[in-house]
Amino acid sequence: MYRMDGRNLKDLLYEQVSRVGKALASPKRLELLEMLAQGEKSVEAVAGAVAIDVKLASAHLKALKEARLVQSRRDGRRMLYRLSGHDVAQLGVTLRLVAEEHLLELRLALQRMMAEPDRLAQVGRKELLAQARRGEVVVIDVRPQDEYDNAHLPFARSMPLPELSHRLSELPRDAPIVAYCRGPFCVMSDEAVALLTKRGFRARKTFDGISEWRAAGLPVARARGREGVS
Repeated sequence: MYRMDGRNLKDLLYEQVSRVGKALASPKRLELLEMLAQGEKSVEAVAGAVAIDVKLASAHLKALKEARLVQSRRDGRRMLYRLSGHDVAQLGVTLRLVAEEHLLELRLALQRMMAEPDRLAQVGRKELLAQARRGEVVVIDVRPQDEYDNAHLPFARSMPLPELSHRLSELPRDAPIVAYCRGPFCVMSDEAVALLTKRGFRARKTFDGISEWRAAGLPVARARGREGVS
């Protein structure tokens, strides 16, 4: 029976780990992982969200599946994809944080997103959670309803961005509002804060999404009919 020597074994081990690195070596695949961190989605849905055609989205998803980062199932004529685990979403957060630490270009781009610091929530995650629990601040989730149902920050209200302007009467005028969406690169919360501020609300945003919240070891909630807090 053939036995590997130490060098061949190390080569094999590193080759297997590199499969994940190769699968992540694409901006669109990283964006696809961010979308799937929000919950299970069809090929058509993720293709539209990241602005590519369905054929290219399928090819990217196939590469991610071959690296065991995503799983798929068929629902009638549709193919649905989801992350293989929460650790995949955490890997995306870690990768972004390392890039932010070492790439000046990324830091400069993020600084442009933070050009108006008064629009950012000034409290940490645990304090924001405590304030929301006490009703001192209203946290709104401006992602689509299905993403909120899959997982959301505790005590957050679902206020999808397209509905926000028609639901302002549901928000208090005497409490600050903090909006969030899919994470640091998501701009839906910026649009929400701009709208709310224009209408006279005290609104800010947090860069955190579900993946960042989980990576920090904090609980998330789910809609009724799904699993509870995790």
